[in-house]
Amino acid sequence: MYRDKTREIAVGNVKIGGGNPVAIQSMTNTKTEDVKSTVAQILRLEAAGCQIVRCAVPTMEAAHALREIRRQIHIPLVADIHFDYRLAIAAIENGADKIRINPGNIGSEEKVRAVVDKAREYGIPIRVGVNSGSLEKHLLEKYGGVTAEGLVESAMDKVHMIEEMGYDNLVVSIKSSDVMMCVQAHEQIAEQCVYPLHVGITESGTVYSGNVKSSVGLGIILHEGIGDTIRVSLTGDPVEEIRTAKLILKTLGLRKGGIEVVSCPTCGRTKIDLIGLAKQVEKMVEDIPLDIKVAVMGCAVNGPGEAREADIGIAGGIGEGLLIKKGQIIKKVKEEELLDTLRQELLNWNR
Repeated sequence: MYRDKTREIAVGNVKIGGGNPVAIQSMTNTKTEDVKSTVAQILRLEAAGCQIVRCAVPTMEAAHALREIRRQIHIPLVADIHFDYRLAIAAIENGADKIRINPGNIGSEEKVRAVVDKAREYGIPIRVGVNSGSLEKHLLEKYGGVTAEGLVESAMDKVHMIEEMGYDNLVVSIKSSDVMMCVQAHEQIAEQCVYPLHVGITESGTVYSGNVKSSVGLGIILHEGIGDTIRVSLTGDPVEEIRTAKLILKTLGLRKGGIEVVSCPTCGRTKIDLIGLAKQVEKMVEDIPLDIKVAVMGCAVNGPGEAREADIGIAGGIGEGLLIKKGQIIKKVKEEELLDTLRQELLNWNR
């Protein structure tokens, strides 16, 4: 796989590339200058399973705020900088574990070199990020618009520029809101790039559309062995990004641990609030550290058979339900006791 061949890079205490597990990343949507709100959101992201977090640094005040933010959190902090190279330098000096820049909008080669020199001094990686919305004019003209080839050429040009400055502590990202273009670009750059790739579908949309587009795009890319870190970009609570990312990785067999909840789509035989019950089960199992499959079925007739491949499950009937293990009915309980019965079984798993 491509990810086994990328160079290992340390982002704070998280190692990426070189065959390390794919790391989950997110980005805060608070004002970075508001330290209290930003820290509170990052702590929520940590609890959800975020491994690397990125903050926008649009002002010098935001760059200085990174020092206090970094002191209060427990995962690596990435500073996202556009246009002003001085913000990148200040972010590094104030404790950023990595910086994200697009050398194309930082300015002259001398300004890019100043950022590279500061990153070298502090020994932190630079993420070279190129988006379809920021593709250079000459590449748009060369390829007749935004294309996968143009994205790859733009990214590799920036990589070569920094390499020529004597620095190779790099991570690369190329993103587009066009899912299949993004897939094609990653397939191409994986053949050329030795550095870890951060993968995501940019501007993917709201929680609904963003989850669909990200799951399709990231699913294809990751399945092809490409990608060392991922972000599910959503217009909404960033905690939702982590939940989706974890499920994508688990579905692809790239992450172990955590309870997988499966549930039937409901039908005319359903006699309980299966939708509500399934949501309650998903929420309930978030804090239970087991690597098993839990089934939530709405029919006591077919439930046991449908849940056979799950480790444990519940199936609802009229005012009552069944507790099932490996397709075998263990006991019958009142409907209102189903959730607690399942939780107790999980908490005492293997005891």
